[in-house]
Amino acid sequence: MHSSSRSAGSGTWSPPPGAEVLAPLDPSLFAPGPERDARFDVKERWVDCANFPDGHPKQVVEFLHRQMNEEIDSLESSARNLCDFPAADWEVRMCLARQCYDEARHSQMFRNLFEKRGGTVGEYPVLNFQYRIITRFANLAARLAIQNRSFEAGGLDAITAGIQQTRADGDEELCALYEAQIADEISHVRFANEWIRKLSQADPRNLLAIGQAMKAASLAFAQVMGREGTEGVSYPADREGRLEAGFTPEEVAFTASLMAEKR
Repeated sequence: MHSSSRSAGSGTWSPPPGAEVLAPLDPSLFAPGPERDARFDVKERWVDCANFPDGHPKQVVEFLHRQMNEEIDSLESSARNLCDFPAADWEVRMCLARQCYDEARHSQMFRNLFEKRGGTVGEYPVLNFQYRIITRFANLAARLAIQNRSFEAGGLDAITAGIQQTRADGDEELCALYEAQIADEISHVRFANEWIRKLSQADPRNLLAIGQAMKAASLAFAQVMGREGTEGVSYPADREGRLEAGFTPEEVAFTASLMAEKR
């Protein structure tokens, strides 16, 4: 996926014969990726990962591995914010530091369950598109809008649906993991909402930076995921979680209507 990519180490997955070779991603939309050691096979697009269908015996285990890496991506993005914006208000820097701690803990939770279910780190390809999209922008408000207000807010909807599904399936271990995770994610979205408003009030130019960044991030996300990774994938809006995370009732209603229309 980036200049530090390695060939697969202990990986056991390979793309199907005759798989389409796609053009490279638009480099103007992405920052360099984070480092990964030789165990990891880093891909650029969703179609190049091990996308097992629902009901496949490896589907949940592969998801745990991918999510483990995505939580590290979020940790690395928050750590970059601390590094790249040393003059930011102390309060928002403390929020980012707490998020680093939370994301590290989440990654360990997913790894523990992944290995408990027989997985080996590096067994499946991973994506680092979140980090590459977020750190493309040199504006803290824009990064918070993409990482916390967009990626993590969408995660609230997905996790809530996951809690319901795993509870119905009787997978109490994964259900408990989701319940612990969503409590932290709500706090991440909430502090971002608060600080985006504060930063935009202090300097309205941040609103322009956010708008430009969100447009570019949407284009980048579409390149990574493609139609194969997005068609038929939609969750009901977690109205309660989004309200707790600091979205206004009007914002929640608008998001819910868009998601209902997509479904």
